[in-house]
Amino acid sequence: MIRLHHVPFSRSFRVLWLLEALGLDFEIVEYSIRDGSLRAPGYLSHSPAGRVPALEIDGMVLNESGAIVQYLCERHPESGFGRPAGHPERARFLEAIHFSETMGTLLEQLNLNHIFLRPPAKPSPAVVKLNTRRLEQTLRAFQTMLGDQDFILPSGFSAADMMMGFNIFEAPYYVRFDDLPGLVAYRARLEAQPSYAPARARDGQQDFFTQDFYPIPEEG
Repeated sequence: MIRLHHVPFSRSFRVLWLLEALGLDFEIVEYSIRDGSLRAPGYLSHSPAGRVPALEIDGMVLNESGAIVQYLCERHPESGFGRPAGHPERARFLEAIHFSETMGTLLEQLNLNHIFLRPPAKPSPAVVKLNTRRLEQTLRAFQTMLGDQDFILPSGFSAADMMMGFNIFEAPYYVRFDDLPGLVAYRARLEAQPSYAPARARDGQQDFFTQDFYPIPEEG
């Protein structure tokens, strides 16, 4: 049995998407960020940090989406979603996986700033502005990295795109994509992948975004 511990529309979607693309049978155990279930002793036995994803597989529990994605790709080399040691695209594959976490950390900070801090703990406009600008900078850097390629790697769609894809789906809550046409087109290509719609259907309903866009709060 493969069991994914998952929060809808979180970084665990990366793993859900890859499991779906691999055609594996797996069970989803769903949690909410809001209800304290990630801090329950039962869950902390799977993820000591109280975070998702946690994946039960092969008699062990794995954490960290990037590590899980690499493990699954190496477990299923026939899928072509990974790039093994010695492959000419291996370095770029690893770089993209880790760059997606650089961007993901900024998204996490903005989630905290805009959504999970409540009055009287109001977010600092200066901090929100800094994190938003840093996110925008990473998005522009990624658009430059992508260039005129359809996907991250020249040979085509890979698990690196599933890692980065989650960021591209979430970032428009904080950064407008009006002048990022390369990323708009990239997102459309991701959504056209045969595995995307089934994965999104299994993702569940997110319960933290309550509006389509979160602007930088005004000073004062």
